[in-house]
Amino acid sequence: MNPSQVLEQVKNKLTTTTEHFRGELKKLRTGRAHPAMLDSVTVEAYGQTMSLKSLAGVIAPEAQLLQITPFDQSNLQAIINAICDNQTLDLNPVDDGRVVRIQIPALTSETRQQMVKILHQKVEDCMISARQIRHDALNSGEQAKKQKSIGEDDLERFSKQVDEAVSRQKTEVDNLAKAKEQEILTI
Repeated sequence: MNPSQVLEQVKNKLTTTTEHFRGELKKLRTGRAHPAMLDSVTVEAYGQTMSLKSLAGVIAPEAQLLQITPFDQSNLQAIINAICDNQTLDLNPVDDGRVVRIQIPALTSETRQQMVKILHQKVEDCMISARQIRHDALNSGEQAKKQKSIGEDDLERFSKQVDEAVSRQKTEVDNLAKAKEQEILTI
């Protein structure tokens, strides 16, 4: 085991975990329209499943409105069906024959609190992943020590570096979560 290689792998995995968390944050509703809200929507078109972004342009012309303009008008109904079928979005699309408009309902205080709970669960999921990455790295360090490929001091230094990387990632995730929570709770 090369401690620097394992440490680099840990940093890469933590970065991937944080990026996944950022993606999950985009999916949380804040009461304001944002095109990323529809990133998870997949549409059955041309005989295959495709992402909405590959079939249409999505913009937010107003704070409470999303507008979807299909590149091919024949996909309009498939896009509407995909949005209606996605239960997690709970959105009601309306079409005028050329574009799809989705009015984003204002969040009630109860819904906002529910969104904050979901946010905290996503934070916890991210931190569980980070702890697992840390655990795996420290186990590989212990294995290397047992095989006498690294010494006690190297293992101690390696452990501190892994802990520092996890701590930096935790701080970043906490900052992202606080900003998102503030955004959710802002009326």
